[in-house]
Amino acid sequence: QVQLVESGGGLVQPGGSLRLSCAASGFTFRNYAMNWYRQAPGKERELVALITSAGGNTNYGDSVKGRFTISRDNAKNTVYLQMNSLKPEDTAVYYCNFRTLGMAYWGQGTQVTVSS
Repeated sequence: QVQLVESGGGLVQPGGSLRLSCAASGFTFRNYAMNWYRQAPGKERELVALITSAGGNTNYGDSVKGRFTISRDNAKNTVYLQMNSLKPEDTAVYYCNFRTLGMAYWGQGTQVTVSS
């Protein structure tokens, strides 16, 4: 059974940092590209970052470029999102995701709130 479990969210002041983790199980993690999405209240879910299966290539949404870094540890079946210089507009539920054979798998999400 595929499971994606996010953790690491919380309340942080503007300019602060958080590191999100997504622990994966139930599939061959090292074979799949992984994504981080986020969804703010009243907004559509948006792609934040993606990383290829071996970690050699990454891509980021324009709003987070230069501030967020996606990485993965295939030995630990975990993908990370390091978030620096956080802004109030980064407030959202953050989800990890991957796709295979037309199916999309999602975790339960972790809340990130950036506020003073």
